[in-house]
Amino acid sequence: MKRISLILLLIILAGTDISDAQKPAMPQTSDWPSLMIHIKINETLDFCGEPVALHLQEVRERLEKELLLTIWDRPQVALWIKRSTRYLPIIENMLRENDMPDDLKYVAIIESALRPHAGSSKGAIGFWQFLKSTGQKYGLRINAEIDERRNIFASTRAAVNYFKALYEMLGSWTLSAAAYNMGELGLQSEMASQKSQDYYQLYLPLETQRYVFRIIAAKMILRDPVRFGFRFTDQDLYPPLVFKRVQIECFQDTPIQIVAQAANTYFKVIKDLNPELRGHFLAAGTHSLLIPPGSAEGFDARFKQQFQQWQAKNLERVYVVQKGDSLTDIAERFNVPLPALLIWNRLDGRKPIHPGDRLVIYPNENMATQEDQDEGDR
Repeated sequence: MKRISLILLLIILAGTDISDAQKPAMPQTSDWPSLMIHIKINETLDFCGEPVALHLQEVRERLEKELLLTIWDRPQVALWIKRSTRYLPIIENMLRENDMPDDLKYVAIIESALRPHAGSSKGAIGFWQFLKSTGQKYGLRINAEIDERRNIFASTRAAVNYFKALYEMLGSWTLSAAAYNMGELGLQSEMASQKSQDYYQLYLPLETQRYVFRIIAAKMILRDPVRFGFRFTDQDLYPPLVFKRVQIECFQDTPIQIVAQAANTYFKVIKDLNPELRGHFLAAGTHSLLIPPGSAEGFDARFKQQFQQWQAKNLERVYVVQKGDSLTDIAERFNVPLPALLIWNRLDGRKPIHPGDRLVIYPNENMATQEDQDEGDR
């Protein structure tokens, strides 16, 4: 009896009206067209000038699926559109300079959603999602200090060269896109086995079977966002990258914070403008960096001055590791955070230090160090 009463209570509660304030906001009908509109594809479509085989019912169904799945993820598409004004002009210009099809820019959208730090479980990184081996093959620097897969200019240049090589090998931009996704050797093996050179008629890994259709869906939406219910003003879109490029010669490992100070800005601004930089230091050598445009004048002089001041402080603040020392003990002794000690000296906390190692330490000037306290006690 109690169970029946509980069920009746739940039914009554389920039918209870929710106040307008509690109801989730729903898009206006005018802003969110019927899903049926999106799958009515009456126009002819192409990718890089190569026709999409819409006369095949199976191809039409695959495209409809990707369109529906893509437009359903409206927050993601909105971010595509907003970021497009920041990064696509750079990609478009580099494609144009190399006589490459403009449609290849949509590959970067599908690969990374135009995010420099995008990564995959397979180790692909950056705007174009290069694996380390492929990125290095096409000229990208990838090491402990720098990862140019995150640099829009360097990674796009590598992607252009990779697509050139794929097209020379396969003679089709559609097949080149498929090879970009699954690897050229794997695609060539499937083409030989299935005796077909038509992407739309090849049975490939499921991700690759979807890949070109996802690119085409992105192309359709970004070319006519209003048709798919996305309405933005110019003010809604993210501004393009604005910067000045400077050359910096580092004779030793140099804190990025010095660059930020010389550019009259913050560490984060330099890292955001140069996402390829890893960690807190520039390695010894020549670097081409982006800085805010208003800080370019006088930058070289300020950088040299900041570097000299930092170098002088370093000479005064070197601690030589003694027998029995640990990083934790040293951090406590000088009253500094252990993570800061690791950053200052580019150390791995999992690896031991040894007597004679030299550590740079910047004590907290607002608090006495243990050595100061010991001196006072004496």
